[in-house]
Amino acid sequence: MDNEKNKFIKGVYVNREYSWLAFNKRVLDQATDGTNPLLERCKFLSIFHSNFDEFFMVRVGSLLNDAKAHPDATENKTDLTAREQIDGILRLAKGYYRAADAVYCKLKSELAKNGLRIRTGAELSQKQYAKCKRHFETQVLPLLSPMVLDAKHPMIRFESMNCYMLLELTKADRPMYGVMAISPKLPRVYRIDGGKKVNVITTEELIRTFGATAFDGYKIQSQAMLRVTRNADFDANIDDADIERDFDFSKFLKRKVELRGSQDAVRLQIDAGADGIRAFALKLLNIKKQFCFTVKHGFDFGFMTALGGFISPDVLPTLKYKPARPLPPPVPQGASVLETALRSDIFLAYPFDSMDTLVRLLDECADDPRVAAVKITIYRLDHRSRIVEALKKASENGKDVTVVIELCARFDEENNLYFSEVLRDAGCTIIYGMGNYKVHSKIISIVLTDGENLRYVTHLGTGNYNEQTSKLYTDLNIITSDDGIGRDAVAFFRNIAICNTDYDYERLLIAPKSLKGGLIKYIERETQKAESGLPACINAKMNSLTDKTIIDKLIAASKAGVQIKLVVRGICCLVPQVKGVTENISVISIVGRFLEHSRIYSFGSGDDRVTFISSADLMTRNTDKRVEIATPVLDKEIERKICDMLCVMLSDNVKARRLTAEGTYALPNIIGEPINSQETFLKGIK
Repeated sequence: MDNEKNKFIKGVYVNREYSWLAFNKRVLDQATDGTNPLLERCKFLSIFHSNFDEFFMVRVGSLLNDAKAHPDATENKTDLTAREQIDGILRLAKGYYRAADAVYCKLKSELAKNGLRIRTGAELSQKQYAKCKRHFETQVLPLLSPMVLDAKHPMIRFESMNCYMLLELTKADRPMYGVMAISPKLPRVYRIDGGKKVNVITTEELIRTFGATAFDGYKIQSQAMLRVTRNADFDANIDDADIERDFDFSKFLKRKVELRGSQDAVRLQIDAGADGIRAFALKLLNIKKQFCFTVKHGFDFGFMTALGGFISPDVLPTLKYKPARPLPPPVPQGASVLETALRSDIFLAYPFDSMDTLVRLLDECADDPRVAAVKITIYRLDHRSRIVEALKKASENGKDVTVVIELCARFDEENNLYFSEVLRDAGCTIIYGMGNYKVHSKIISIVLTDGENLRYVTHLGTGNYNEQTSKLYTDLNIITSDDGIGRDAVAFFRNIAICNTDYDYERLLIAPKSLKGGLIKYIERETQKAESGLPACINAKMNSLTDKTIIDKLIAASKAGVQIKLVVRGICCLVPQVKGVTENISVISIVGRFLEHSRIYSFGSGDDRVTFISSADLMTRNTDKRVEIATPVLDKEIERKICDMLCVMLSDNVKARRLTAEGTYALPNIIGEPINSQETFLKGIK
């Protein structure tokens, strides 16, 4: 893989697709990390595979679109064309899949030692085989739809991410194909038998073992299970010429989403062997052999997240993380969140703090007669959202409720379409976004009447208003009554409503106009300090770093002597520690129990320090093509907490991995006591 890696690195720049592949390898590494309990390691293997599914649907799909539209265009860091990137991705992906196969075998062996055996058809005893066959015939076969392909039964269209069995058949010496879709309604795992020691088999494997019996009267020449991945990258932009007075973007998007499952194939996964079926499928799907991946152990590893349900309760607690209990709320139960926010800023760090405090705030707003208006941006929501219920209640109580709901949140389009209708029916004003910019900001503006004056309470965060993911993602939140931020928040929603991006805000940095330039101003400030011989530093945390303009500013700062420490969970297109260029930049990635999701940008130290939290990563798509917010942390005690948290993360030597000057990730040097930053925060944030 080293030769392949070298193609993706040019000087101090790393190709973003290669960097993402390296991130997913770090996820896979967690599936073998003995500091994680066994069932948690199983979840990491599942996440690795689901990450790859989305990567092919979105990133490979996008690159294929680019290769067709602009075959000679190159990306701006390593000068690779889209086709060169695709070829490299496919070669590397095969190696990562082989590594994942080995991890699965190891986990399967460890599960067996803990009383759970995942069987293949070939591993079934005679008694188990008979029991599985009866189960297949009575509970599975009725939900399958076998079909022979001929003139009156034309080839079905393989739906993206669904499993199928394809068979070569003969009848009266006449060759033909049979196909059978695997219903997604089927349970993923069947318990065969057992007490403290349990035997299970996946439904995929049941069908692989007994599916051919559905074609009674035919001779089976060969068979294979397969799964097709289709391009999910579609353009939801609207040209001015397309917009009419009665244009409804929600209907436009529904049509786009419906087409997603029928776009071109970008990957074929298929059982080993059955060369004839593979050739037939490749021709049918019109894709090249390099996009075909041989499967050894199944297609969808989501079942591994539910294996705890088959393990003895006596053993189960030792195989999972100890339950994470949120810290005591910053506003005690019974006290008013709204009144507290009017007196002083409130800080919440998910998942260590609960989202209940924010839900309580919105519930109070629905009933408080002083509250005149509540406005919120929504990107992703829990399917059973208490936030939505609070907004409905506020609207029904006569408050002016405006919801900016981003319908183009990838893979959440249908959920957001549903909630937009629910909220509209409750009387809320619904705005779908802002022109061709995705609204990715996380902000709530609450306006209160206080006699003849107006007062403001504003929530700003780094993550979605999603109660479920707030238990799984690390995000930072501030609830403030600062007038300057409050006025900016009101102006923000007004500008969204009139599609105005050209506005000068008092305190907030807002993309696409001022966020990138505002952060660069502080990078340049630190650079100038270093050039003048003064101490200068930048500490930051984000999910991805790809924006070349910002990367080049960081390189210039490093050359000037600015000490730069970055926590970049996923994609990092900058190579640190290169002598004379980036030697003053260090980069670590933390992949652990929770998904690192917060964004922090801190410049300087002591009284000179300025810190922002933001919804935006330092990616061109965020800084130039989305509506994002970075808010200054005005409360000095909250700023201290955030910067102290960042220092703990930078000291992590358990779950962190260090990006080297060679563009690879290495274990950190453990000096002194082991530090797992996430486990530290679970004990309390001081």
